[in-house]
Amino acid sequence: MYDRDALIELVREKALKFGDFTLASGKRASYYLDGKQITLDAVGASLVAAGILDLLSDSLPDAVGGMSIGADPITGAVVTLAGVRQLPLRGFMVRKEAKGHGLQKYLEGPVQSGERVVIVEDVVTTGGSSLLAIQRCEEFGLRIAAVIAIIDRLEGGRRAFEAAGYAFHSLLTIRDFGIEPPGD
Repeated sequence: MYDRDALIELVREKALKFGDFTLASGKRASYYLDGKQITLDAVGASLVAAGILDLLSDSLPDAVGGMSIGADPITGAVVTLAGVRQLPLRGFMVRKEAKGHGLQKYLEGPVQSGERVVIVEDVVTTGGSSLLAIQRCEEFGLRIAAVIAIIDRLEGGRRAFEAAGYAFHSLLTIRDFGIEPPGD
């Protein structure tokens, strides 16, 4: 069972930092959300996996995955909890660069063309990382059912996904921490 309040407290305690930061999107910010402090923590991984599986409960995809390395611990946690719950769910990873040896592919994992997948992400700002993962997945032949993030910074990611035709959900937003997005 997903405990939203426990996830908010864990993020507050371990992942939310204030200062002057440059984000992966290139934007400057007065706060930073270090998602790996949650996804690589036993309690955090469990809370995130439960939340994502609750979001997926009405329409379980064939697999979940996203851009390495940020999505990897999320994928592992969701697939593990799905296994505990005896749900038929697999995971995959999307590489930033194609492997330089072997099959030289962008996607790793037991997925096949035509399958329905959900992209997972720790923190979404503009959505750029997940949009690249989506592009690589579609080139492979996967069908994108949705994008799910742990936290939405409310800085354009949702609009970018919806403009491209993808459903977007997040477990939390920055408003859950009393932070208003720029321009609001």
